[in-house]
Amino acid sequence: MTPPPGAVPPVRHPEAPAPGEPLGTHYEHCFGCGGAQPHGLQLSARAGAGVTITAEFTVREAHQGAPGLAHGGVLATALDETLGSLHWLLRVIAVTGRLQTEFLRPVPVGTLLYLEAEVTAVHRRKIYCSATGRLGGPDGPVAVRADALFIEVKVDHFIDNGRPEEIRAAMADPDQVKRARAFEVNP
Repeated sequence: MTPPPGAVPPVRHPEAPAPGEPLGTHYEHCFGCGGAQPHGLQLSARAGAGVTITAEFTVREAHQGAPGLAHGGVLATALDETLGSLHWLLRVIAVTGRLQTEFLRPVPVGTLLYLEAEVTAVHRRKIYCSATGRLGGPDGPVAVRADALFIEVKVDHFIDNGRPEEIRAAMADPDQVKRARAFEVNP
């Protein structure tokens, strides 16, 4: 996914989490990062330098496709979740518009998948990103990688399209409301 002419380098928001700081969850029931999902990835991400993050998750038995190996859809979800967490650094709300994945090596159950992601360019509401997933840690072999296009949205996107009872529950959670308001600083 090549950014169009006129795309600009990303700019880290001045109030973004500092490098090394853990990033919050999108929502406690998020399959990718939420703690309330027992079979979810429970991926944990940290801010990096510039507009980069790192994240990790351990492939568990519930994440299998073939016997003893991670399901490709789970790996794509890990990449998508990591890429989506980049927006903490831009202080915008964005959703996946396109995700192109490449699977290079099998990922066995019990493996720590170390993910790195960066925003490469921004063009109006479009945010271009890439990510890699390495086996075992930052120096491990690359097992998966992705390029993505995210589209900036306002919080109304979720209010208008989500299930009303879950939206009400999220809006009643002071931490969730605080996170949503933090992103409203960008017009």
